[in-house]
Amino acid sequence: MSEVQSKLTTVREILEPRIQAAGGWANAHVHADKAYTISPEMLHITQTCTLQQKWDAIDQFKRQSTESDFYDRFCRFFETMIEQGCTACASYVDIDPVIGDKAIKAGFRAREKFQGDLTVKFINQAIKGVIEPEARRWFDRAASLVDIIGGIPMRDEYDFGKSREALDVLLGTAKAMGKFVQLHVDQFDKVTECETEELCYKTMEHGLENRVSAVHCVSVAAHSASYRKRLYALMKKAGVMVVCCPTSWLDTRRTETMSPGHNAIAPVEEMIEAGVVVALGTDNVSDAVLPWSHGDMWTEFRMIATACHLNNFDALVDIATVNGRKVMGV
Repeated sequence: MSEVQSKLTTVREILEPRIQAAGGWANAHVHADKAYTISPEMLHITQTCTLQQKWDAIDQFKRQSTESDFYDRFCRFFETMIEQGCTACASYVDIDPVIGDKAIKAGFRAREKFQGDLTVKFINQAIKGVIEPEARRWFDRAASLVDIIGGIPMRDEYDFGKSREALDVLLGTAKAMGKFVQLHVDQFDKVTECETEELCYKTMEHGLENRVSAVHCVSVAAHSASYRKRLYALMKKAGVMVVCCPTSWLDTRRTETMSPGHNAIAPVEEMIEAGVVVALGTDNVSDAVLPWSHGDMWTEFRMIATACHLNNFDALVDIATVNGRKVMGV
């Protein structure tokens, strides 16, 4: 090999050793309980349902899944993370009137199996919301089981017009239990969505500064530069962190709505510049929501760098490692 050839390298060869030196990958957001469930039936749901419809369309699949099924999914996913050099992971888990606590019981067993190689934090997926009485009963049960309080405030907005009330339940529970929070917000790439802003105000109202993270924040990019600048200052004040799952919203459909030109991803480079903590997640893996995802951390990492024109290696390594641990409270 010539001297010139020996010096040839790739960005991956430069950054992966730095990621491992910083403690390894931290996957701050995934739905491991549903991983590797793609099938012709699930693909039909993918092709015919909106995300909001998918919240309920997979109920029959969930009912049919046994605790052993969930355990196998968790184990396969955790093994995949360990093989990639991931050392910390935060997984949402459905705990609701449809499946009760089957999935989280399986998750506990899988976490114990890999406890020497992977730090796992569980988050409750309040996919049925927190306003309807039976859903609320299961949310309260779930909150006592998980490490981090999770949910989808927009679910209760769609069903009852009560996303603010849902935020009070979610954040109030976290405050009472002394737990971190991770919520899906601003998912639908719409200029009419302002959930991240609302989350910031509610975070401060409940005294949860530096303990709350917002997953996705895609719609932030649809707003004007002046709005985004004000929002980042508010996020910094509230200590609201962000988990970006770069490939999860690439399938956002075109609309005729006018907005600034943008990618279907949180404007991470602007957030970092403003001092907002941003972490990395894979989101769903090979299921009805994201059939094409296979949980590869480097793919997500490369996408966040490319889509956000982010070439600051120090910032990228932090996103992939220490920031994920901050979000998880590790």
